[in-house]
Amino acid sequence: MSFELLNSLGKERKPFLFISDFKAQKIEVIPLDELHLHDIEFSIQENYRVTKKVKTLKKSPISFKKYKEKFDQVIKKIESGETYLLNLTQATKVEIDLSLKEIYEEVDAHYKLRYRDDFVCFSPEKFIQISGDKIHTYPMKGTIDASLKDAKETILNNKKEMAEHIMVVDLLRNDLSIVSKKVKVEEFRYITKLNAGEKELLQVSSHISGCVGDSWHENIGTILKELLPAGSISGTPKKSTLEIIEQIEEYDRGYFSGVFGVYDGEKFDSGVMIRFIQNTNNGYIYKSGGGITLDSIGIDEYNELLDKVYLP
Repeated sequence: MSFELLNSLGKERKPFLFISDFKAQKIEVIPLDELHLHDIEFSIQENYRVTKKVKTLKKSPISFKKYKEKFDQVIKKIESGETYLLNLTQATKVEIDLSLKEIYEEVDAHYKLRYRDDFVCFSPEKFIQISGDKIHTYPMKGTIDASLKDAKETILNNKKEMAEHIMVVDLLRNDLSIVSKKVKVEEFRYITKLNAGEKELLQVSSHISGCVGDSWHENIGTILKELLPAGSISGTPKKSTLEIIEQIEEYDRGYFSGVFGVYDGEKFDSGVMIRFIQNTNNGYIYKSGGGITLDSIGIDEYNELLDKVYLP
């Protein structure tokens, strides 16, 4: 019903907040004029400013041994042809002397969302943007410590990272072709710098666009239904990869790596819910991960998982 509601709100040009879990099974749609009735805050800032505050998390991650067991299972699935790229994530127990509301207020990010006292995310990754008659998506795949020597050249020339990024771009091109025409890659593998707490990361993204026509407003729910889950944090081929993720990760992603977005009556902007802290009965957990291909190296992927556990 939620996707039909989105179509109806879009047809009426009524602004709303959209929140979806990873599997697109738990959907919340809140008209913006009713947002004050909910304990939810969001912020979308294209040109946000990082204030360089020092915030540290005490991390208690999964051991490399346990991670490597899951990593090896993914590699076997790739070797058998069941998947070519799979985004493997895990939960890390973290300690910080801040409430979710305080974390939301302290951090700087492109996409921020606090969902009651359940979770907070501060994501750098766009999902889709729609304005005029165009749809845009910006898959983000490939991360490196910015302090490493020749970091930019290293990440751009890494064959594994190149292969992984190409697969994600192909997946997103195919996804966009379902809901739009004249799909093209506007910019391939550009670098952005992210503040990652005690270090900076370089992140590789691409920009893909398509033409959705002027009637997209009344089809916004249908468009989202076709595109979810987001390809950059699932993998390819999507259907079999999602089944493997459920088998191997052995925990519930929930809203982590889902999507939230805002429709203002004229345009739609949305982000992938990565950089994600969840409040549980046993304290905070921080969910993170990265894409695995046949050329991936276990310890490198484990370190990337840990690098992505931070407060910006």
